[in-house]
Amino acid sequence: ITPKEALKHPNWNMGAKITIDSATMVNKGLELIEACWLFDMNPEQIEVVIHRESVIHSLVEYADGSVIGQLGNPDMHLPIQYALTYPERVKSSVKPLSLTDYQNLTFYKPDNQNFPAIEMCRNALIQGGLAPAAMNGANEQAVALFLEGRIRFTEIVEMIDKILSNHTWDKHCTLEGVLEADKESRRLVCSYVK
Repeated sequence: ITPKEALKHPNWNMGAKITIDSATMVNKGLELIEACWLFDMNPEQIEVVIHRESVIHSLVEYADGSVIGQLGNPDMHLPIQYALTYPERVKSSVKPLSLTDYQNLTFYKPDNQNFPAIEMCRNALIQGGLAPAAMNGANEQAVALFLEGRIRFTEIVEMIDKILSNHTWDKHCTLEGVLEADKESRRLVCSYVK
């Protein structure tokens, strides 16, 4: 994928960064990090599943083995509205979900060999401390460099891997530390560009 192809992608209306993050699967890794922080869970407790139709947004398995899901049309207006109106559920202009509009709902295990970003994010969580902040900063900087045409698409994830594999990040999280890890990881990514 080239920067010009990325700009023409049908998901471009989501924005350049999320389009690239979707293509590298970094978005799934970031969702893993978010879920761990929001729900106070360990990375081992969360299974990432690829669902191309984007109808099922989350599934929660209970102790008895039953699973409850949150379903809706693939439209970000609804989750944004809910974030703004929480805890209330307000009438939405989003088209109601009709499962008969979909012939199949499919689910796949992530292809970690071709898309290693999800496991990199999981490893950043396991490393703990400032590693997730450094990972995010490295990703943002690498995506920006890609969109400027300064690195290849495949180098985005390679840069993230270098930041996580070749550097040690403080185990203690402070706001100042997060900001510094973000800044330092961006600097390091830029230092790798020839």
